[in-house]
Amino acid sequence: MRQSTVLATAEQDPAIPHGFVDMLSADDFKSAFRNHPAGVAVITADIGAGPVGLTATSVISVSANPPLVVFSLSSASSSTPTLKSAETVVIHLLGADQIKLAKTFSTSGIDRFADTSTWSRLITGDPYLPSANAWMRGRVVNQMEAGDSTVVAVQVLQVDLPCDVGRSAAESRPLVYHNRTWHSLSETSAVK
Repeated sequence: MRQSTVLATAEQDPAIPHGFVDMLSADDFKSAFRNHPAGVAVITADIGAGPVGLTATSVISVSANPPLVVFSLSSASSSTPTLKSAETVVIHLLGADQIKLAKTFSTSGIDRFADTSTWSRLITGDPYLPSANAWMRGRVVNQMEAGDSTVVAVQVLQVDLPCDVGRSAAESRPLVYHNRTWHSLSETSAVK
């Protein structure tokens, strides 16, 4: 049985029966997206007080010319204030073999940069994760407050694709988040 929830009243939308009022809860909204898979990324930055980072499933490309991506930051994340203040960020697109990074950067209350073997700094000083399938360093060009989140637009200045150097296709499979679980895509997951 399907459940339908709306965020409107009959006065706001004539298609809704008179007297029908139902407020869409955050849990209902999250449930709608639970079955919509998303790629997994880690976003890092440092504005001078030490590196911060978080795991995100909201990274999307919006333009190839100029190269632009957007992602959202939850106001609940301890990394959000630094990422909102950063002039540049590094967006890491993770593969299935980087599940440990995804879990580390999605865990609150820990030093996500404690394992110095997993990260380094670019010549620009930006913290980055060399083992990521790909990473993009970019300049923040716009931000928009949206509910309890901030949408951040980034113009990509540099891209690195380490998955092309000495890694097999199996090792560079993307990491996907779906229904509160980590997954990987493979040749057998393709629908034909």
